[in-house]
Amino acid sequence: MAHHIELNPVHHLTIGTMGEPGHRVFYLQGGQGTQIVSLVIEKEQASMLANSFESLLGELSEKHPQGARNAEEPVWTDLRLRQPVESLFRVGHMGLGYNEDSDQIVLVAYELVEEGEEPNVVSFWASRNQIKSLIRHTEDVVKAGRPICGNCGRPIDPTGHFCPNRNGHIH
Repeated sequence: MAHHIELNPVHHLTIGTMGEPGHRVFYLQGGQGTQIVSLVIEKEQASMLANSFESLLGELSEKHPQGARNAEEPVWTDLRLRQPVESLFRVGHMGLGYNEDSDQIVLVAYELVEEGEEPNVVSFWASRNQIKSLIRHTEDVVKAGRPICGNCGRPIDPTGHFCPNRNGHIH
């Protein structure tokens, strides 16, 4: 039977990595009180999440302007992963939502499962300011990896890079 963990509100929400560039593991981590939940995500999921949050915040600023009380809420500055990092599951897909009454954004992460299986789910509820901090941090984490080849768009390893475009081969 699948479980649903509801962290409402989160006191900690971050994306971080462990390992060397090229072998990094990306984590989505959130916590409420003493409960910390760490989920494995892909680098592309981290990047897409930051972009999706940015789009959602843009829509919200037009449709639901932020009140003065919420706008003054402090932003997070410590976005490091909390130790120990023990992954609950690998994320298959995520969804975003908004609760107008509480002016909170919810990130719902679903476990990657085989077809027909019921995924575990974690819901992370955060304020707009918390999400703004997370966007900037996530963009920095994603950029901190291996440099990207300007010719083929693939990561360049520290030991070198075979670029199919430089050799006349494109697939």
